[in-house]
This record gives sequence, C-alpha cells and structure tokens, in this order.
Amino acid sequence: MIKGFSILSCVHQSVTPETSPNEAFNWRLREASIKLNRFGVWAALAGFLTGLIGGGFRRLVDQVMNTRLLFLNSFTNSFLIEALISILFSSVMVFLGFWLMRRLAPETNGSGIPQIEGFLDGNLSLRGKRIVPVKFVTGILILGSGMILGREGPTIQMGGGIGQLVGEQIRGNKEQIRILVAASSGAGLAAAFMAPLAGIFFVIEEMHPRFQNPVSAYRAVAFACIMAVIGSKLVIDEPVLELKIYDAPPLASAWIFVLLGISLGCLGYLFNQGLIASLNFLGRLQGHWHRLMGLYIGGLVGLLSCIYFPTLANYPHFEHPIVGGGERTIVWSLTADEPTLILGGLLILRFGLTLLCYGSGSPGGIFAPLLSIGTLFSQGMARLFHSYFPEWLPEPGLLTIAGMGGLVAATVRAPLTAILLTLEITGNYKLTIPLMITILTAVIMAHQLGGKPIYTSLLERILSNQPKVSQDNHSATRSRIGNRE
Repeated sequence: MIKGFSILSCVHQSVTPETSPNEAFNWRLREASIKLNRFGVWAALAGFLTGLIGGGFRRLVDQVMNTRLLFLNSFTNSFLIEALISILFSSVMVFLGFWLMRRLAPETNGSGIPQIEGFLDGNLSLRGKRIVPVKFVTGILILGSGMILGREGPTIQMGGGIGQLVGEQIRGNKEQIRILVAASSGAGLAAAFMAPLAGIFFVIEEMHPRFQNPVSAYRAVAFACIMAVIGSKLVIDEPVLELKIYDAPPLASAWIFVLLGISLGCLGYLFNQGLIASLNFLGRLQGHWHRLMGLYIGGLVGLLSCIYFPTLANYPHFEHPIVGGGERTIVWSLTADEPTLILGGLLILRFGLTLLCYGSGSPGGIFAPLLSIGTLFSQGMARLFHSYFPEWLPEPGLLTIAGMGGLVAATVRAPLTAILLTLEITGNYKLTIPLMITILTAVIMAHQLGGKPIYTSLLERILSNQPKVSQDNHSATRSRIGNRE
C-alpha cells in the first residue's frame, strides 16, 4: 500500500463489534473518502509532471525548429548552399531520431495513442521508464527537423508513461495504474494544446476505458488535465494560436456550414484510407530503403524548407507554412493574402506529406497536421462563399475556424473533443453553434462513407502484428472497438 496510508488501518481498527451500524457506515465512508482524496492527489501530481514535461517538450521543439530556420536566413542569397545545408540538417536529425527509436523503444513510433489504448485494454505492454525519455529525445529531433507531424501524440504517450511510473511508485494496484495512465494521457493532450476540457473529453470519448469506479476515475482525469495545463504554463506561458475573435454569423448561413461539414467528412475518410495505405506500403520496404528512410524523408523536408513565399519576404523561413506540425500554417493561412491557387497547392502538399511522414513510422502525431489541413481546406471554401454570399458570410475566417476541427472530428470520430479543442485553442466561443454544425455533419458524413476511426484502425493494425492474447482481453478490445465505431 501507499506509504502514509497507515491512518487507514487505524480507521479500520476503530470499527469494533460494539460500534453501531450508523457509526460503522460513517467510518467506512470516511475511509473511502480518504483513499479517494489521496488518489486524486497522485493523479494531480501525474498530470502536473506531464504538464512540465509537455511544456518543456514544446519549448525545445520550437527552439530547435526556430534555430534551424533562422540559421537558413543567413544563406538566402545562395539557394544552392541554403538547400544543401537545410537538407543536411533535416536528414541527419530525422535519421538519428529513427535510429534511436528503432534501437531503444520501437513502440514509440507514430503518435503513441493506439499503444496507450492497447495498454488500457490489457493487450499491449507499457514501458514508461523507456518510453518517456526516448519519445522526448526522438520527438525533439523529428519535429525540430520540420517533419509534418504534431507534438500532441508524443505528449499523450509520454503522459501515459508518466502515469504508469507514478502508479508504480505509489505501489498502486492494476486498476489504479490504469486510471493514472488514462488520466495522464488526457493530461498530455491538455498540456500540448493548453486545453483541459479537450483532454478530459479525449479520455471519455476516444479512449473510454472501462473503470470499476467511473466517477472517481474521471475525477482523477479532471485533476490531471487541470494540473497539466498549470505545469505546462510554468514552462511556456504562450498561447498555441493567436487568432482573431469573430462574431457569430447570421442563422441563415447554417447551410454553408453543413456543406463544409459534408466536404470535411469526405476529406477525413480519404485521409484515413490514405494513412493506412501509406503505413502498409512503407512498412513493406526492405534493405536500404528501410534503413535510410529517415535520410530520404528528412532530406525532402529540408528541401521544402527553402521554398519561398512572397508574404514571408521579410522573414523567409521563420513562419514557413509548409514544414512543421501546422500551427504556423494555420496562422499564415488566416493572415497571408496569397492567391487561392497557392492555398490549394499547399493543401495538397501538406496532405501528402502528412501521409508520408506518419506512414514512415516516425514518432509524431496527426492532430496538428489535421488542424492545418482542415484550416487550408476551409479557407479555400470560405473565400469562395464569401465572394458570392457576403451577407451570409461576412468574413472568410468564420468558416475557416469552424472547419478547423471538422477534419479532426471526421478522422478521429470524437466530435465533442474536436469542438472543445477548437474553442479552447482559438478562443472563438461565439462560433460554438457553427462549429457544432460543421463537426457533427462531418462525423455523420464520414460514418456514412463506412470508414473506421483512425485510432481504431491503427490499434487493429498493431494488434494484428502482436502475439495472440487471451480470449478475454481480445473480446474486451473487440467490444470496445465495436462501440467506438
């Protein structure tokens, strides 16, 4: 038991045969309350540690990325030298990240979210002591190189590892460790985006593990997510996105948001199919193609870092919209006055690069890339509708913000998480109704097309390559996956 819990034994011993039933009940209630309160403290601690590590991870990734891009600014007079240096830096960083991942902790590939869900189901192991440092270092190398991947997936997996380590330190039982892993995983999302509500609902809606005591378990999740944001702010007190706050559009424009949701639902279905196809194709590569994959993809990302955009003339690389997870792309697409054709080209490029980077098995998430792809797609549609229906869509940004979370919802099939995440990172709470219309329509459309949620497909793919598990665990996983579909 947890050190310091000796008081509980005293409480227990205070219940004697002479104690009345009411007094015995009160003692038992007090004992249970003490246990729950103490466990809530441990959950809050796990969340706080996740926030500190998540905040440090975000700061270091940004610093590495910015240092690399700023260094390229000194070579803008010679494209050849600039390109060679950029390719060298990115390819070496990605190659080193791949080498460390494959050698030390192969389970840290991808976002890590399916691995956490597999652990909560009892079908996959979790090596927190190895996952946390390996994911931290490889994530900095991979994301700092400019790979089109997000940091939320690594932060979620590191959070799960931290939860396991805290559970082992307090000598918690299996159920307590599961709760701490789930709570800290949600805390990872909360820390990555400074979005505590999205972190809580991510556990409820996406992971939804079956707890013996759901009330106390989800209270621990809430504690962890709140403390994660506090811990992250102590390290990096900067908003994820700084965007304009828009007024709500007229009710007559609802049909525009429905059309956007339908379009994003189709795009989400295509993304899911493309991601699995990319994983299958790149996973079959052998020989030097497999060993040197990091060099090839990293070199491509480095080359793309040198593409010039007129709106970035004063600072050609620092806010580059092609490379990186996507936060820069979102801000750029809403503020830059580039032709719609450029937006379309960037949309296609980032869509394909996200499939390539994630399909390679590189450590990194897809939340931020999905947000950026959804923003680019919605911005293109917003310009079109604004030009024809300015009275219904006074500003293109209205539709763009609403569509930002639509692709996430269509891909992950977690509408409440997508709604809360978009509201928390943009601050556009006046757009709640348009956002809900867009996201719910996108989820319905994606479901009608017959695709599965992306993390369901990824988890099934991982389990298909694992040794057979017990029938009970396998049945539990299939039941949960079925419920998510």
